[in-house]
Order: sequence, then structure tokens, then C-alpha cells
Amino acid sequence: MKIIPFVLSAICTVGLVIVLNSQLKTGSGKTPRLGYFLSPQHGFWQNAESVHKNYNDDIKLEGLAGKVEVYLDDRLVPHIYADEDNDAYYVQGYLHAKFRLWQMEFQTHVAGGRLSEIVGEDRVSTDQYFRRLGMVYGAERSEAFVAANHPEMKTAIDAYAKGVNAYIKSLKPEEIPFEYKLLNYKPEAWTAHKTYLFQMFMAYDLTGRSAATDLRMTNARNYFGYNDFDKLYTNAQDSLDPIIPRGTGFAPPTLTPKTPLDIDSAYLHKKNLISTAIAPIIPNKGNGSNNWVVAGTKTASGRPILCNDPHLGLNLPSLWYEVQISTPTHQTYGASFPGSPAVIIGFNDSIAWGVTNAGRDVLDFYDMKFRDSTLQEYWYNGAWVKAGQRIERIKVKGKPDQVERIALTVFGPVMYDHQYKNTSSGGKILAIKWTAHDSSSSFPTIYQLNHANNYNDYLNAISLWKSPGQNFAFASKTGDIAIKQQSNFIARWQRQGDFIMPGIDSSYAWQSYIPTEENPMIKNPERGFVSSANQKVTDETYPYYLGAANNFPVYRGVIINRKLAAMQQIQPIHMQQLQMYNHNVFAEMAIPVLLKQVDNTKLNPDEMKYMGMLKNWNLMNDYHENGATVFNEIWDSLEAVVWSDEFANAKMPLEWPEENTLLESMLRDSNCIFVDDIRTQNKKETLADAVLAAIRKATPVLLKAEQSSQLNWGAFKDTKVSHLLKIPALSRLHLPIGGSEHAINATTQIHGPSWRMVVQMTDQIEAYGVYPGGQSGHPGSKYYDDFVNYWAEGKYYRLLFLNLKDAPTHKRIKWLISFTKA
Repeated sequence: MKIIPFVLSAICTVGLVIVLNSQLKTGSGKTPRLGYFLSPQHGFWQNAESVHKNYNDDIKLEGLAGKVEVYLDDRLVPHIYADEDNDAYYVQGYLHAKFRLWQMEFQTHVAGGRLSEIVGEDRVSTDQYFRRLGMVYGAERSEAFVAANHPEMKTAIDAYAKGVNAYIKSLKPEEIPFEYKLLNYKPEAWTAHKTYLFQMFMAYDLTGRSAATDLRMTNARNYFGYNDFDKLYTNAQDSLDPIIPRGTGFAPPTLTPKTPLDIDSAYLHKKNLISTAIAPIIPNKGNGSNNWVVAGTKTASGRPILCNDPHLGLNLPSLWYEVQISTPTHQTYGASFPGSPAVIIGFNDSIAWGVTNAGRDVLDFYDMKFRDSTLQEYWYNGAWVKAGQRIERIKVKGKPDQVERIALTVFGPVMYDHQYKNTSSGGKILAIKWTAHDSSSSFPTIYQLNHANNYNDYLNAISLWKSPGQNFAFASKTGDIAIKQQSNFIARWQRQGDFIMPGIDSSYAWQSYIPTEENPMIKNPERGFVSSANQKVTDETYPYYLGAANNFPVYRGVIINRKLAAMQQIQPIHMQQLQMYNHNVFAEMAIPVLLKQVDNTKLNPDEMKYMGMLKNWNLMNDYHENGATVFNEIWDSLEAVVWSDEFANAKMPLEWPEENTLLESMLRDSNCIFVDDIRTQNKKETLADAVLAAIRKATPVLLKAEQSSQLNWGAFKDTKVSHLLKIPALSRLHLPIGGSEHAINATTQIHGPSWRMVVQMTDQIEAYGVYPGGQSGHPGSKYYDDFVNYWAEGKYYRLLFLNLKDAPTHKRIKWLISFTKA
């Protein structure tokens, strides 16, 4: 009978082995392989790092040409010293992988439409979207372009990839980053293609909203009719303070785009209506930034100061990784992208540069006519044209592969067709044309900026930048300051590309790009500063169409220019304070017109209380301000009151009008036509009625916030920096920081300044910076999120920009990693 306990024990043992080596289904997904994940030898326990971890090391790498020394400072920032550029990029790749490997690979899996390989069929729709958007297609074209036209950049990217792979090869099972163990997969070899995929990921993050807004704007045009559409989505911005100051003269254009003859009927649809598509994924509307440069005439040192704070998603690990790269050709410091070589935003020993998003439309949809459902031929310029085809194979964890057959047209890949299910296009087939698909790349610009010595080098470098549109701010030790908006911008006729365009002939095709020399720029202006905050680059006198106004926020630019114009004897500390400035100029303009419409006799005690808070508010979106929350809720409620009746019967996604559209119409005329509620037949509502309704709609929300001790703006906004997998335990929640989308400190709940930098171009450069994260991407490291508190408090680190001779003995240098040829 002893055999029975033995058999039962064996069965239990085998069952336990199977269970511990399988992913078990849960309500929200699957567990990791518990045996591996919980293993004391190889599991997640091994990812904890001692707070006293020693990073000193001697590493031999195959392929290095010479010796490379890396000094790590007290914030774990590497200072790389190499005898040649490619060795420096090789080691940069190694260090990115050492501290950010999972993040690098995960982001390129997203861009490449490969999430389903990791997490299963729940992400197939995301993968379909990115494959059909042409992310892989664009990366392939960029890679081929660089190989053919920029050999120095190709060798840099190849060297970087070798460094990443050298680290991956050295990884022991217990050292594999935590997230791989959690999701039950392993790192794969890094390729140069992944770096180009990351380039596409950033292009999408900064311009991909057009893939949604073009569709929604088309829906709105069809729903309202063009005449009402043009009032709701006006391109006029009364409050605009453009990047290039008003009154600047522009040379006559060398190009005059030809407007199609059938624009009224075939495009603006003043005579007929159709249904259009929806987009399942939309980048954050707030993806923008601030940058400015003050000339030496306005600073205490007599030298320029450059400032930049790009506004992107707040994530852990952070998008950025600080680095210094020093070789005989250049010495550069700044923020780099894990996944890409060189410094993206920063400075060297001669110049500094910073970027903001231009907001210009560089992506359009075309309505195609195919002969049949095989999508092999489409009608173009009076003939059937043979379509190309891409086969995109989506691997799905635990399921058969999904194959996407994507037709290629003269415009670009077909994104929406009868096979792609995430659309309500009513049978329409839509091809996409996007400058990110062009044979070009952003990397040559970055490479040359890292090596630039003066204004001419800066101009030559940014002339190579083709997509996405950016405002490049510049400062030099010699005293020059400048800003130029640069990309391949389409020479458009009015409203071209704001809606889906007919694709049956070349009438609506892009006719040309605006010559680089005609892109707006300004150098050494009399006012003593340049700035940008994603607003329109020029006033209406610029001869080319800039695109729909919903891409251009107004108010941060107004307050930045107001403050800079008034400042003198500026020091870096003043610029740090300005980056954290929370004055809400939108509220400054809106509150007087709101209060003018309020009849206090109609308010109950709670409503009176909140209106009192609004009247006494100091217009600062500081953390502890209650008035900021009151204004936010009343204004949001007013928008809902004014627009809800017009939008109530829409059966399709629509883009709501911009905040400045409602505010400026109120400032011009209290009888603006959309205030009346069209659902009430026997009454014509006034602006006063709408404001009263908004106060009554907002009051219960404010009462609830007050009762839960969340009426102060910071608690109500509730800023957080989330892990990329949205795991609360690996995120930083409830951060004590103010700000708003209309303040210079444009911090919202999940979005905001992702890197703050202030650089004074003195002989010995004085630079400061901070980002909401840490240098290590490993949650078990003390360097994972150690910058977050400083960032939230508005504090800055002095950036160490060291010569090699000073690095070994500097008091802030803690470790040395020596790399030599194997």
C-alpha cells in the first residue's frame, strides 16, 4: 500500500511543476510563470539593488577601437570619454541597455506593432493600428535613406546597436529586468531597425493626433455643414502672440499652391454629406513644450540663457536619460533617448539647443476608389493603377499569427479598408500620406547639432530635419540667439488636409514642400528674446497656410512673452522660476466675462461660496489654490452647457471646439449664436443663462471635492508619474505639484514637463536640469525615481559638464567603468 502515497505525491509534484511553469489566467490577464518569477535564484528577488551598490567595473568589449572611460556621478549620470565618436556611441548603447533595456525594447515593440507577441490577443487591435499607420514602413525607408546618404550616422547607429547587444549578451538569467520576468519573455537582439522604429514612435507621438483629428474634423464638417463648421472651428485666434512677432515682414512666396476647381462640392462639402472613420488611438493633445532664449542684453552675465521643457507623457522609466559624451570632435551634455545614440536636447562647449512641437499638419487621409475587394487596382487620374502590397505578420502569443495585407497607393499605405475592423468608415478605403514615411531621418540633424560650433552649423544641421515639425531654439557663447520652425512642411491651400481628401486624381495631392529658407525664423531680435510654446508660428501675413487652429494652443505663449519682455538682469534662477510659473492667463481673460454674466440673486449659498472663491482667486494654479479648481469646473461645465445641444445627436466622434473659440466669441459678443439651447423651443437662452447653468452644474462636483478634502487644485488634479505598465506599486502617485495646460508649468494629471533645462552660455557653461524619474529603469534601484521629488518641488540639479582631466577628482564623481577592446 506504500505505492499509493508515492503515486499521490508524484502526481502532486508533477502538477505543482506544471502550475509553477505556466501562466495562469486571472480576471485582468495572466500571472507570470510563478516558479520562475518567485525563484530565489533567478526571480524578481534578484532585481533588488543595494542602496550601496558599487558600479565600478572593468569591461572588455569586442569591436571597440580604443579605451573608453565612463565616470558615473552621484545621480548615476554617465560622463563618457572616448577617443572616437563610434566608441562613445557603442558605450552609450551599452549603458542605455544596462539601465533601460526593458523600456527600450517595449517602446519599439509598441511602435512596431508587436505587443501581441508579449501580452497576447488583447493587443491585436493596437498592433493593427500601428502596422497600418506605416510605422514599420516608415522605419524601413528612414533606415535605407541614412544608409545611402549619411554614412557617418549609419556607423553611429550600428555602433550603438553593438553596444546594446554586448550588454544583452552579458546578461545572466537573474539579471534580466523585472518586467521581462513579469510578462514572461526575454530580451532579443537589438538592431538598427529598432532605433528607426523609436524615431517613428516619437514622430507619431508628436504628429499622430492628425490621424484622429482629420477624421473627427471631417465628421464635424459633415454633421454641421461647412458654414457652421467654419464658425465652430475657426482658424482665427484673437489672443495669439505668435513665435515670430507680429509685424515681421515675409518675402513673397516662391510657391502658390493651386486650389482644386471642385473644392466646394468635393472637399468642403457645402452641398452633400458623407460618413467617415474613427481612430482608436489618439496621442495626448498636450504633447508640446516651451522653449525660449534670452539675449545677453537682458542677462546679468551678458551671455544668452537657453531654456527648454518638452511636455510629454509622465512615465516611469522616464523617456529621457542624461548623459555627457566627450570625444576629440565634440563635448556634449543633455537628455538622450534610450534606444537612440547622441544627445537629443542639450548643449556642447559652444552652443545650446532646445525644441518644441510645431503643431503643423504633416499627415493626411485620401479617400480611394479600388476596382474590387482584392485592392489590387485603384482609380487615379483617369486610369486603373496597380497597387503595391505589404504583408505585415502580427505574431500573437498563444494564438495563430494574424496577417495584414496592406495596399500601397501613390499617396502611401491604405490604413482603413474592409479588413481593418477598427473603423466605422462606411466602406470607405482611406490611404495615409505622412511626412514620416518620406525617405528621410531626424538623426543627421541630431548628430550635427551635437557637433555644432556656431550659428551656421546650427542652420545647416536643422535644414536636414524633415519630420516632425519642430521649433529649434539656439544660443551660442558668441552671443547669437535664434529660433526657426523646421520640417518638410506642405505648401497648402486654405483648409487643405483639414479633412479627408478625394484620392481619385492628383488634384488634392501635395504639390510641393515649402522651401527651407522660407520656413519662419528670427535671429537676434531687438526685443532681446525668442520663444515658442506650440502656438502658431506667425500671424496671418505669412504666405502659406499653417493648418487648422485646433493644433495651436494660445495662452502659454502669451504669458511667456509678457514675462520675458518685462525682465532684465536675468539669472538662471529666474529662468527656473519662470519654468515653474503657474499664472493662468486664460483664466485671467475668462473670469471677468464670466462674472459680468452672474446675477448673485439667483445663486444659492453653496453657489455663492464658490463664486466668492473664484472672485478672490489669485489666478495661480498653485497646489493649494481652491479657486483654480472652481474655475476649472465652472469653465468645463460652461463648455458642456454651450456645446452639448449642438453635439447631442451626433452618431460619430467629433472634435469639440477649442477653449479659445468659446472665450473669444464671448469677449466679442455676449450674444454668440451657439449659446442658445436648440433643444428648448419656446426660449432663447442667453450667455447669462449658460453661465448660471454652468455654475449649477459645477457646484455638486465642487461640494464632493470639498467634502473629500480634494478641493485644492493639486489634490483635484492629482498628478502622477505612472509605470509604463500602469502598475501602481511601481508608479509615483498624488504628487504635490501645481500647474495647468494654460500655465508655463504645463503639468496636468498624466502629462507635463518631461525634462527641464536651463543653460547659461558663459565661458564655463552653467547648466541646470531635472526630469520626473531617475537614471535607472530598474524599480528595485534607488535611482529609479530619485529625481521625482525635486521635479515636483521645482528644484534643479546643477549639471556636471566636466573635462576628462577634472572628472577623476571631482567630488560628485562616485564610480568608474573602464571599457577596453576584448
